[in-house]
Amino acid sequence: MKKTIAAVVTLALSAALLSSAAFAGEEGFAKKHPRRAEVNARLNNQNKRIDKEVKEGEISKTQAAKLHKEDRQVRQEERDMASQNGGRITKSEQQVLNQQENKISQQIGK
Repeated sequence: MKKTIAAVVTLALSAALLSSAAFAGEEGFAKKHPRRAEVNARLNNQNKRIDKEVKEGEISKTQAAKLHKEDRQVRQEERDMASQNGGRITKSEQQVLNQQENKISQQIGK
């Protein structure tokens, strides 16, 4: 149930970010690129989920620190990819980042 709710929230956030990014001006395109927006929305959601799981006693602070570190690594990788491509990430880069996020997501609340 938690995973279903998290997936729905992630999709809703992604849709909202994608629609707002589509209307952004050319000067803001790189920062609000739809693929980057989706990746970053997922990372933000996962961070909130990790914090919630610690608060509820589902995972330890040590486990949370490990998951937060993994999230930071994915976020840094996203930034590195974007910096090499004019502020954008490619579809294949997005897929790689999503796979990494999926692995982290599966560890939350185990």
